[in-house]
Amino acid sequence: MTGLLEGKSAIVTGAGSGVGRVSAQRFAEEGARVVAADINVDNAKETVRRIEASGGTGVAVGVDVSDDGQVQSMIAAAVEANGRLDILFNNVGIPTPRLGMVFEDHTLEDFNRLVAVNLGGVFLGCKYAVLQFKKQGGGGVILNTASVAGLVGWGGSVYGATKGGVIQLTRGVAIEAAPFGIRVNAICPAAMPLTGFMAAGGLQVDEAKQAEIAEAVGGQHPLGKAITAEDCAEAALYLVSDAARNVTGVALPVDGGFVAK
Repeated sequence: MTGLLEGKSAIVTGAGSGVGRVSAQRFAEEGARVVAADINVDNAKETVRRIEASGGTGVAVGVDVSDDGQVQSMIAAAVEANGRLDILFNNVGIPTPRLGMVFEDHTLEDFNRLVAVNLGGVFLGCKYAVLQFKKQGGGGVILNTASVAGLVGWGGSVYGATKGGVIQLTRGVAIEAAPFGIRVNAICPAAMPLTGFMAAGGLQVDEAKQAEIAEAVGGQHPLGKAITAEDCAEAALYLVSDAARNVTGVALPVDGGFVAK
């Protein structure tokens, strides 16, 4: 490995599975000291176990990103463990209660929950990271997970609206925070049928059916492949590293060319 994040203190939310787990492991492989945060702390601990088994450094923290106090505690845990915070990857997101449900079937409770986690969690993470970065000096990096659903009409209208909000929040905070050396970007993945997102949306399938869905989804992308957690982790690694030191306010599609069509 190249040590792109050597000595950096990083938090990855949603680190107990999928994009978050793979990103946490990649950050650690590149030298970061990682706080793996997840609402399921046992899953976060498993991520840390994998990091440590590969010679990296990690700490597991339980967090509900929609809870103001818990997000503050998460930031404090990174500072306590590593002396400072350099990188926050706001990766947590939840799908609609049932994949494929139409707009008018959403209840107000569905709407409020999607907004609280997908947009509210990013708001809280950005807020307390910016406060910490300003307090300690020297800048910092925030990366948010949005979606191509926030860039184009994708279905899942309420979910897409929350991700559109993430993109606009990313741009706005990037401009406000730039004078302080703070960079803020987002990744916008397309469909990821192999990361557990389908199960979270209530669709339980066996491996054979999952592979079939992945092939069909990949066929919708010009490059012909479904998006994987590894695809997103590599994009994330670039954006949080000094290789992207002059990149801020971008919403980077990780979509096999889907939104370019």
